Amino acid sequence: MSSRDQILNKIKKNLPQAVPLPDHQGDWIQYEDPVSQFIATLESVGGKGHVIASLDEIPTILGDSISDDDLVVSCVPGVFDGRMDLSTISDPHDLKSVDFAILPGQLMVAENGSIWVTDENVPLRILFFLSQHLALVVPKSAIVHNMHEAYEQIDPTLRTFGTFISGPSKTADIEQALVKGAHGARTLNVFLVEGLPE
Repeated sequence: MSSRDQILNKIKKNLPQAVPLPDHQGDWIQYEDPVSQFIATLESVGGKGHVIASLDEIPTILGDSISDDDLVVSCVPGVFDGRMDLSTISDPHDLKSVDFAILPGQLMVAENGSIWVTDENVPLRILFFLSQHLALVVPKSAIVHNMHEAYEQIDPTLRTFGTFISGPSKTADIEQALVKGAHGARTLNVFLVEGLPE
């Protein structure tokens, strides 16, 4: 018998006893006010949440942060229209100098302050990660309590790209010092828009 077979036989003889899989149909966390919970959790990881009545409020809220010289990309119709025409971009590297990206989000999770984003209406998905500052625009009604509910609403076969984003980019790998924007956006603003269709 080869040494390989001896090792495999020993492993087979010492396998842990099989146990039944856990039941995932339990009572999942629910919040009395999921919007307030979402904003509080988002702020605890460095983001900012804004409940607004219309898209017209976004330029006012971001106004002090955005100068005329900033390179702003928006994939949300009616918000900073005309700042940059993405149809002229063929190489994602040309977006390396983007200061602000205003992009749509599909779903918010109160439990962890995350937002599900896809490439729907975002022709270059690198915008979610390359810009210095990121703003996500989501219908206020598109919120769930927990990740279990979120996964029930997500169909990964509908889009070629999708991910959860929670807060600005950050790392504490180097000397345990927290650094924001190390490998992505330095700030994240999430706009929960009343009456915006899902």
